[in-house]
Amino acid sequence: MHSALFLIEFGAITLALGLLGRLAGRLRFSPIPLYLLAGLAFGEGGLLPLGASEEFVAIGSEIGVILLLLMLGLEYTASDLVTNLKTQYPAGLVDMTFNALPGAVAALLMGWGPVAAVVLAGVTWISSSGVIAKVLGDLGRLGNRETPVILSILVLEDLAMAVYLPIITALLAGVGWAAGGLTLAIALGAAGLVLFIAVRFGRHISKFVSSDDPEKLLLVVLGLTILVAGLAQQLQVSAAVGAFLVGIALSGEVAENTHTLLSPLRDLFAAVFFVFFGLHTDPASIPPVLLPALLLAVVTACTKIATGYWAARRAGISVKGRWRAGGALVARGEFSIVIAGLAVTSGIEPRLGPLATAYVLILVIVGPLTARFVQPLAQRLFPQRAAAGVGAIPEPRAAEQPAQGDAKPDEQPDAKPGDKPAVLDEHSH
Repeated sequence: MHSALFLIEFGAITLALGLLGRLAGRLRFSPIPLYLLAGLAFGEGGLLPLGASEEFVAIGSEIGVILLLLMLGLEYTASDLVTNLKTQYPAGLVDMTFNALPGAVAALLMGWGPVAAVVLAGVTWISSSGVIAKVLGDLGRLGNRETPVILSILVLEDLAMAVYLPIITALLAGVGWAAGGLTLAIALGAAGLVLFIAVRFGRHISKFVSSDDPEKLLLVVLGLTILVAGLAQQLQVSAAVGAFLVGIALSGEVAENTHTLLSPLRDLFAAVFFVFFGLHTDPASIPPVLLPALLLAVVTACTKIATGYWAARRAGISVKGRWRAGGALVARGEFSIVIAGLAVTSGIEPRLGPLATAYVLILVIVGPLTARFVQPLAQRLFPQRAAAGVGAIPEPRAAEQPAQGDAKPDEQPDAKPGDKPAVLDEHSH
C-alpha cells in the first residue's frame, strides 16, 4: 500500500513538473518560479501535502544539486577559470561588494544574526547563469560585445562558490574557528589541486573516463561525481564543490558527451530540488516577508545593473552595451536557492527560507524584463549620456561586415573544436 502511494505521489509530481516546464517553454521564461510554486502546493500548508514520497524527493534534491554543479563545471576548462581570475577579478570584487552587502545588512537589520547575514549575502550575490543564458539567446545577444563581460562575471561567481560554500557549511554546522579554518583550507587546497591537475593532466583524465559506449560513460561519470561529492561532504567541504571540481577536471569530447547525456537527468533532478525547497516553505510564511523581499529585490536589481555597467565600461564597451550588461545580470535563481536550502535544513532562521523563495520568485521573473528594457529605458532617461559613449568600442552598424574574429551582434562566435560551451545553458549556476 505504501509503495503504491509512493508511486502515485511521485508520478503526479513528475507529471506536474513536465506540464509546468512545457508551459514555461511556451511562455518563453524560466520554469524555476513554477517549480517553486509547485513545491509550495505540495508542501505542508499547501493544497496537496505529500507523505510517502517526501524522503525520496529529499534524496532526489541532493542529486539535483550535485548534477547542477557538475554540469556547471563541465562548462569551463581550468585554463578558462585561471584566465578569468587573473584578468577579471576587479569586476568580481565589485560584484561581491555591491550585491552581497545588501543581503548581509538586511539580515542584520532584521535581527537574524551574523550566520544568517552570511547566508543571505550569498542569496543576493549570485546571479542565475541559467536564466541569463536563456534570455541572451532569446534576445539574440550571444555575439554582442558585452556578452563576454557578462560571462566573466558569472564565471567568477561560480569560482567564488568553491570558497563560499565550505564557509557557510562550516558556519551552519556550528563548528569552531579552528575546524572552520581547517575546512576552508581543505576546500581551497582541493580546488587548487584540481585546477593544477586539470591544467596539466586534463587530457589524461578525460581519456581515462572516456568511452564510446554512452552507457559506460554515463555510469563512470555519474558514479565518480557522486563518490567525490560524498567524500567532500564527509570532510565538511560541501558535496556541491566536489561535483563542481569533477566537472572542471573533464574537458574536450568527454565533457561534451557527458553534457549531452546528463542534461535530461540534470533537468529532472534540478526540478525535484526546487520542489523540495518549496516543500519546506509554508505558503502562509511568505506574506509577512514579502515586503522585505520586494525591497531587497529592488535594491539588488539596481546594484546588479551598476555592476554590469561598471564592468562593461572597464572593458571599453559602448554606453548601450553597458546598460544591456547590467540589465542581463539581474536574475537570481538556482544558486540562491541552493544557499538558502542549506540554511533551511540547518534551521538557523525560520524566515530565511520564505524570504529567499519570495526574493527569487520576484527576480527570476523581473530579470528577463530588465535584460530587455533597461537599455531602451536608460536611453530615454539619459539621452545625452547614451549618445556620448566616449572611449567606448562603437556599436557595429547594420551594413557593416564584422572584422575577422569578431561576431555579428546577434551571432555567437565560432567555437574551436573541443571547446566547452561559451554560454551556460538553462539550470546552470
